[in-house]
Amino acid sequence: MTATVSRTLAERIEDLLPQTQCTKCGYPACRPYAEAIAAGEANHNQCPPGGAEGIARIAALLGKPVIPLDTTHGIERPRPVAVIDESVCIGCTLCMQACPVDAIVGAAKQMHTVITELCTGCDLCVPPCPVDCIAMIPVTGTRTGWDAWSQPEANAARTRHDRRTARLERERAAAEAKANARQASRTAQAAETSAATSAPQSPSLAQPAPADDPEAKKRAIIQAALDRARKKKEEMAKLGAGPKNTEHVSPAVQAQIDAADARRRRLGLKEDNPAPQDPDKPA
Repeated sequence: MTATVSRTLAERIEDLLPQTQCTKCGYPACRPYAEAIAAGEANHNQCPPGGAEGIARIAALLGKPVIPLDTTHGIERPRPVAVIDESVCIGCTLCMQACPVDAIVGAAKQMHTVITELCTGCDLCVPPCPVDCIAMIPVTGTRTGWDAWSQPEANAARTRHDRRTARLERERAAAEAKANARQASRTAQAAETSAATSAPQSPSLAQPAPADDPEAKKRAIIQAALDRARKKKEEMAKLGAGPKNTEHVSPAVQAQIDAADARRRRLGLKEDNPAPQDPDKPA
């Protein structure tokens, strides 16, 4: 029951906030600040855009005294709007990313502009601008706080903020899903490569090399030639047509034979301990 009452109270407090989403209260948006007030974790005088009237509204709801604005969070002032010096703007998009209500339009490396009717005067676009081309211009004369803002404007700002938050969450989830899919694909490929490498295979049964891997293709051609030579040698041996003149050779020729045999052993073309020859067969 307490959780339900607290949630409802937070919603009612949120309705009394100006929805500028400026974070001056010390919270990332108006709703978290409302929840903190409802939970007793924040005071009800930390919203400069709401000003004295905003404090009075929340105090009446909570049954608490009206207290002065905590100026460590800012001062009550006429509502400003952001204005971009388009001759200086470099199109970095940092101001667009900072705007909590999507009041800035533009594209990367293109000039940006502020939609005045949508700007809440939150100031959040000013700090990230690397060329200091954004100015906050007061547009309400001497009217401050809720006198410089209206409930319909607050409601519209909250709707835009909520839509932006939902969009960013969808984009984040999509990016995370894409990254996970790439990681899963890399893991699967690594597992397949590991299995193919560790599994013993006869050279003659080796998989054909991918067409886009010249080195693998070259190795496959060499292996195929070696396989053909091995097969030819075996067939000739069965027919009794083995190499001639292998006895009584000179030391130099024998050295060449020994070197060739060593190379064949390294290539796996000759057994270190061949089976004894059938004496009934011709040498």
